[in-house]
Amino acid sequence: MNGAVRAVVRMGFYLGCKVYFIKEGYQGMVDGGDNIVEATWSSVSGILQLGGTVIGSARCKAFREREGRLIAAKNLIERGITNLVVIGGDGSLTGANLFRQEWASLLQELQQKGDLSQEQAIRCQHLNIVGMVGSIDNDFCGTDMTIGTDTALHRIIEAVDAISTTATSHQRAFVLEVMGRHCGYLALVAALASEADWVFIPEWPPEGDWEQILCNKLSVERNLGQRLNIILVAEGALDREGNAITADRVKNLLTERLKYDTRVTVLGHVQRGGSPSAFDRILGSRMGAEAVLALMDANPDTPACVVSLEGNQTVRVPLMECVSRTKAVQEAMDAKNFEEAVRLRGKSFQNNLATYRLLSKLRPPSSLCKPDANHPQSAVPSDSTAKVTVKVNVQLTGKDVTSLSSSPKTIQTKVPTPSGSSPPRARDLVPTNHALTGPRKDSKSTKGPLSEEAMRNLEAMRYLEEIVMLHRNIGVMNIGAPACGMNAAVRSFVRLCLTQNIRVLGIQDSFDGLCEGQVHPLSWTHVQGWAGRGGSLLGTKKQLASDAGLGRIAEKMHEFKLDGLLIVGGFEAFHSAHELYQARGQYPSFCVPICVIPCTISNNVPGSDFSLGADTALNEISDICDRIKQSATGTKRRVFVVETMGGYCGYLATMSALAAGADAAYIFEEKFTVSDLRDDVYHLKDKIMNAGVQRGLVLRNESANPNYTTDFIYQLFAEEGKGTFSVRMNVLGHMQQGGVPSPFDRNYGTKMAAKCVNWFKQMLEESVGSDGRVMTKKPQSAVLLGMQKRFLAFTPLEELSINADFDLRLPLDQWWMKLRPLMRILAKHKVPSYVTEVEEVDIVDVEESADKI
Repeated sequence: MNGAVRAVVRMGFYLGCKVYFIKEGYQGMVDGGDNIVEATWSSVSGILQLGGTVIGSARCKAFREREGRLIAAKNLIERGITNLVVIGGDGSLTGANLFRQEWASLLQELQQKGDLSQEQAIRCQHLNIVGMVGSIDNDFCGTDMTIGTDTALHRIIEAVDAISTTATSHQRAFVLEVMGRHCGYLALVAALASEADWVFIPEWPPEGDWEQILCNKLSVERNLGQRLNIILVAEGALDREGNAITADRVKNLLTERLKYDTRVTVLGHVQRGGSPSAFDRILGSRMGAEAVLALMDANPDTPACVVSLEGNQTVRVPLMECVSRTKAVQEAMDAKNFEEAVRLRGKSFQNNLATYRLLSKLRPPSSLCKPDANHPQSAVPSDSTAKVTVKVNVQLTGKDVTSLSSSPKTIQTKVPTPSGSSPPRARDLVPTNHALTGPRKDSKSTKGPLSEEAMRNLEAMRYLEEIVMLHRNIGVMNIGAPACGMNAAVRSFVRLCLTQNIRVLGIQDSFDGLCEGQVHPLSWTHVQGWAGRGGSLLGTKKQLASDAGLGRIAEKMHEFKLDGLLIVGGFEAFHSAHELYQARGQYPSFCVPICVIPCTISNNVPGSDFSLGADTALNEISDICDRIKQSATGTKRRVFVVETMGGYCGYLATMSALAAGADAAYIFEEKFTVSDLRDDVYHLKDKIMNAGVQRGLVLRNESANPNYTTDFIYQLFAEEGKGTFSVRMNVLGHMQQGGVPSPFDRNYGTKMAAKCVNWFKQMLEESVGSDGRVMTKKPQSAVLLGMQKRFLAFTPLEELSINADFDLRLPLDQWWMKLRPLMRILAKHKVPSYVTEVEEVDIVDVEESADKI
C-alpha cells in the first residue's frame, strides 16, 4: 500500500494538485482534525520498502451511518477535497461509492444546517472517487492481482520452503493453515508454487470420500519415495455439506488412519507482514499514478472506477460491477453452487484450479512413472512396430458418450512390438483397468445400455487414441543463462505431458548435450521438488543451434525420434528455435512442433512482456538495494551507484529503480550524455539540501554506455557532489541470478508449461500423416508463448524475428519503456509529459478472457 500512497502523492504534485493524507481510513475522515493533513514530498520518502501503510487503516462503524458520512463530508469540504483515492477491499470501495452517490444530498443537508456556505457548495458540488484494491486475499473480482497478494505469497512460500527441510529430514506431514476466509486464492497459488500434495479452498470443497482419497494419495507418494507431505488449508475451507475443514481435522485424519507424524502450522498474520515484494511495489506505483490520472479525467457523469491489473495491462473497471460480481461469488458458495463460484472468480482462478488438479493427480501413469534407469537406450523407441487398423461400429446411447462420433471410425496407429514377436491383436490392446462406465442412471435414452461388444469396441477406440499419443516423444531443454523458474516449467511440462500419455525426453546441457546423446526420459518422480529450486537442473549453456551444428542436431533429433521440442530459455533459445525453423527445408527432422518459453532475468525476448526469472531477479535487486540504503542509516547524505545485469536490455535497471525508489537509472535504450549526468548530480544535491532527503540511489545497466561506465559515474558523482554527499559503488553481479524462485516465477512457469502441453497435443494431432509420422512446416508450428499486455499468446517465430535485434539481443518494442517517465516523476525530475498506460474495460473483459495465465 505504501507504494500506492507514495505514487498518489507524487503524481498529484506533478499534476499541480494539493494532496492530503486521511489517516486511519474512514475513521480519520469522520474524526477530522489532525487525521487529515497535507502531504509533502518528503513525507513519502523512504516508505516504499515498508510493509503495511504509513497512514494507518481502521474499521469505522460511524461511516456506515448517514450521520457519520455527513460529518466526513463536512471535514472534506472544509479542506476543499473533492477527489478521493480509496485503497481497500470491497467493503471500503462500496462505502466510497455510496458516499459519492449521497454527496449532493449531504451538501444540501449541510447547507440547511448552516454548516456550508453557498460558495463552498458550488466549489465542491461533485465528488470523484477512484479505487485501488488492497487485500492479501485477492478476493476482489475485476483484477488479476490486488495490492499485497504477491507479498503474502512470498511469506507463505518462505514458510513452506523452511518447513520442507525439517519435514524431509523427519519424514513428516505438515498441515499449514493460510488466510482466505472467503477466497482460496492464496492457498491455491501457494499449492501450485510449493508442490503441495493437497489444498482445501472455500470455492471447491473436496468431492466424494475425500478423506480416503487423500490417505490413498499420500500412501502412494510415500511408496514412491517421497519423504514429506505438505497440505494447505484455507481458513474458510468447507466440505460439500458445509462442515469446516480445519488444519486440526486434517492432522487427526493423517495421524489416526496413516499413523503419520503430522504437525500443524498456522501462519496467521505473518502473511500480512514483512517488506513488500518488488511486484507489489511496482504494482502500487503504477496503480497509484493511474488513479490520480483517472481522477483528473473524471467528470460528474463518470462512474466510480477501480484501477486494476489484467495480465500486464493497467485497466479501469466500473467499481460497482466489480463489487456486484464479488458478492455473487459468496452467494454462489452459500448456495453450494461451487461450479458457479469458480466461474465467477474468473479465468485466471479457473486456470489455477485446473492446473493444480492435473498436477496433483492421485496416480501418475504407471507405465511412464519410473523408466528403467539402467537402460538409457529406452529413450529411443523400438523400430519394430506393427500397423494396426481397427474399424469400430458403435451404436451410441446415453449422455456420457454423446461426444463420440456415431459414424464408423477407423483408427490407424503404430504400436511398438518387441523384436521377434507377433503384432498385437486389437482385443489385446484393451487393458483390464481401462474400463468404460455405461450410461448414467439419469440417461433419458430409450435405446438401452451399450452392448458388451459395443463397450469393448469403445474401449479399443479410446485406448488406441491414447496409444497414438503414448508413443510420441517431446524433447525439453534449457538454453541460455540459468534463471529461476526454469525448473518449475520443466516439472509442470513433464507431469502434464504424462497425464496426456506423452513421453518427455530431458536433454541435458542444451544442444551440446543433445549431440552427445545426453537424452533420457523424465518420469513423474524424477521432477519431484523441482518447482522450488533455482538454476537449471537439466543443465544449460549460452549457445545457438548453429554453434552446435544444425546437421548434428537434426541427426540426433531423428535418432531419438523427437516429435516436438520445448525450449525454455532466453534470447538464445528464441534465436536457436528460429534457426531450426529456417532450416526445415534442409532438415526434415526440424519439421516438428517447436515452442519456446522465455526464461531469462534480462527479460529481453520478443513476444512477451515477462520472462521467467525476471521477477526473482527484481526481488533480489530490491532486497539488496534496501540493505545498501539501510547500511547508511546514521550516515547523512550518501548516494549509492549500483550496477545491474541485463546485457543491452535496461529492464532490470528500470523496474528495480521503480521498486527501490531510485533517483535515476541509466540504460542502453535511452541515450544519455555527460550533461545529463551532471544535471542528475545537481538534482540530487537540490533534493538533499532542500527536500529533506538523506540518501540517493542511482542504477546503471551493465551495458548502458561503453564510455560512461559504472566507475566513471561513481567518480563523477563523487567529485561533483563533494561537500554535499558521499558516494559508494556496488556491482551486484551474479547475485541477481541466484536464490530460490519467487512465487510469481514458480506459478508463471507452471501455467506457461501447462499451456504448452495443450498446444503440443493439438499440433501433434494436426501434424500426423497417414504413415503415423509428425511432419509440419507451417509457421504456426514454431512459436513462442508469451504474455502480451492482457493475454497469453503463441506467436510464430518468423513473425517475432522482424521485431528483434539479433546483434544486441533485444526486442525492438519494449513495453516497460513507457514506465520510465513515471520513474523520473516519482524521483522529482521534470518530465515534459506523461502518457497514461490504462485501458477502460468492463468486468466481463477482465474475468472472462480465455487466454489468461
